[in-house]
Amino acid sequence: MTAANGYAPRRTLPLKVEIVRQFKRRRTLVMFGLLMALPWILVVAFQFGPQASGDRQTSLRISDLASASGLNFGAFVLSVSANFLLVVAVALFCGDTVASEASWSSLRYLLAAPVPRDRLLRQKLIVALGYSATAIICLPLMALVAGTLAFGWHDIQVPGTGETIAALDVLPRFGIVIGYALVSQLVVAALAFLISTATDSPLGAVGGAVGLWIVSTILQAVEALGSLREFLPTFWNTAWLDALAPELDWSGMIKGASVSVTYAAILIAIAFRRFRKKDVVS
Repeated sequence: MTAANGYAPRRTLPLKVEIVRQFKRRRTLVMFGLLMALPWILVVAFQFGPQASGDRQTSLRISDLASASGLNFGAFVLSVSANFLLVVAVALFCGDTVASEASWSSLRYLLAAPVPRDRLLRQKLIVALGYSATAIICLPLMALVAGTLAFGWHDIQVPGTGETIAALDVLPRFGIVIGYALVSQLVVAALAFLISTATDSPLGAVGGAVGLWIVSTILQAVEALGSLREFLPTFWNTAWLDALAPELDWSGMIKGASVSVTYAAILIAIAFRRFRKKDVVS
């Protein structure tokens, strides 16, 4: 059987079309609106909330040092959002992308266009990862802007030790922090994407990924598991704090990145393998 004149698989479902389609969806606008608003909400909470008593130098928790400078505030916002809000955002973008097409009964029409299955998954995964990365980058950057305007541009105080690092010296490390946050969320993205290819319920795909992440977080707290906890994707989730230490320590971030990339590669490979053989009837 020969292909129809003018048909080229590589031209089906262009990235630009998928990017625009996903951007126009309400959940995309709502999620980005929430991420952009969160730092300002926290600024208001710090400005109008009761001030902590005692010398800030002796308050070494990251929350106590949040109002010390814009850099401290940016680190605080990332720390409180990395374990849930960013997880939900990534799961939403990656878990909703294929399952929503199935729920609308448009998936089989896309495949009948015909869009090759591998290309359909690849295009949707690229766009979903792009929106996820944008969300992860925008939150700490907006936090830096909000924190600097509210608390000034000062040297950062290191949580736990109270040591001070010059702002210009630590600013490049925020690139490492954001980069590690991107890598650590790959597991959530891959897991949500895998579930999305196996169900026609977007809520089920998003909730399943978030739920399994919560289970991993709970297991991480079980000390009886010993060194086995290091293989959990959530164990290294806060390793980015080592980038803000007086002496930059890469060991935790390297281990965490290795675990995250390994899980993500396996889960994405399973997603493609399953979808190639799936009987799409919805």
